[in-house]
Amino acid sequence: MTCVHLLLTLVFAVSLGTPVEIQRPRGVPLTSIQFYVENKPFTCLDGSRTISFDRVNDDYCDCKDGSDEPGTAACPNGSFHCTNAGYRPMFIPSSRINDGICDCCDTTDEYNSGAKCENTCKELGRKEREVLQKMAEITKEGFLLKQHLIEEAKKGQQEKQSKVTDMQGNKKQLDEKVEVLRTVKETAEQPEKEAKERHLKAWEEQKAAIRLEKDKAKMAEAFLELDDNADGFVSVSELQSHAELDADADGTLTETEAQGLMGGAEQVDTSTFESVWPNIKDKYHSEVSREEADMSCLVSSEVPFGQKVFFLEKTVVKLSAQKARDDFEEAEKALREMDDQIRNIEKELSFDFGPDAEFTYLYSQCYELTTGEYIYRLCPFNRVSQKPKYGGSETNLGTWGSWSGPENNKYLLMKYDHGTGCWQGPNRSTTVKLTCGKETVVTSTSEPSRCEYLIEFTTPAVCQEPANTDLSPHDHEEL
Repeated sequence: MTCVHLLLTLVFAVSLGTPVEIQRPRGVPLTSIQFYVENKPFTCLDGSRTISFDRVNDDYCDCKDGSDEPGTAACPNGSFHCTNAGYRPMFIPSSRINDGICDCCDTTDEYNSGAKCENTCKELGRKEREVLQKMAEITKEGFLLKQHLIEEAKKGQQEKQSKVTDMQGNKKQLDEKVEVLRTVKETAEQPEKEAKERHLKAWEEQKAAIRLEKDKAKMAEAFLELDDNADGFVSVSELQSHAELDADADGTLTETEAQGLMGGAEQVDTSTFESVWPNIKDKYHSEVSREEADMSCLVSSEVPFGQKVFFLEKTVVKLSAQKARDDFEEAEKALREMDDQIRNIEKELSFDFGPDAEFTYLYSQCYELTTGEYIYRLCPFNRVSQKPKYGGSETNLGTWGSWSGPENNKYLLMKYDHGTGCWQGPNRSTTVKLTCGKETVVTSTSEPSRCEYLIEFTTPAVCQEPANTDLSPHDHEEL
């Protein structure tokens, strides 16, 4: 029988168990059999021309789309349909027909090559059914876990919302308490402030009086030192003995310069010396020994008894004000902590955790995968990071952005953006692909493009309710 008239016979069981024979040209799928009717002209599937049926599969390409040669390698753009009964039907390029390599598990692509092919469709179908059966079991168990996650999430959301409501009521009371304690604090601080000001003023006055007394003592000491003949007067000549008082810095205090310092007088007594002292005290060098001067300074620097009393009064007032401050700060701290708790719970409640909040359990959790070189860390709704396995700094691979799956289910992909910048490149980013699984675990990581990472992540939260799939052998083609 020539290639033109060689027909395939497909036999499959129907509900009554009666074999049905369907004849068609080699390489034609069941869905296209209506276009290949024996003894009737064949029209190319692209409509380009019509030929007699005996030119179908005659090993010569007549149609531009290759549809007249479904069972030969004549057309470079043609395709051959493998029936693969017991497994999955498939199409292969026409160039693979009779090339000595078995592409169809039912061996139909090597009908005239002499290749020794073995029909492996039954075994492949068995293995596929085992995989599908295992996937079905995982999907079923994962979906049951998902239902539990949804129940827990709804319960948790209700509890959190109730907690926020209670905390907001308590916050109002705490707000009022803080304001009362603020008034108490400010009231207690006023006497403290006044005491500080009063004591500071008294202390300044006290120090001024001490300085004045010290200045008078120094003046009296200087008068006695200058009165060399102890006659009760300081004369121009006696003043001239202190060359450090020289105004023009020539090393000599002249009589005229000395008279100028003494206001034109030839001599002054203790009372009139008070007017001379301001003119000389800054330059005057005392003749008293340094040891005596230090002792004098030490004695004169002692804090007066009156000032000690002032400090004691100030301490008592301060203790009262400090107690009010401590109470206010404690209440204000409690208010801040409550604000933080409310804000954190409200932030969590604002996240899109899926249609039924099934992804809620991932919040505040982190999952790791260790590879040969790195430790990858995924914290859903937060960030993704990479850290060298044997030490080194952590690299941010992206912070939570949004769900970015397809329109029919956006919850299949997570996008994390604005990670650490690459050297002379963009900021790192990560896409997390979610698949159904009984466990929540990072299964793999990769870098498909420079600075763009992909993480495979299994979770029950994406498992869908399993359909009643037919896992029986493929005894016929899909329609």
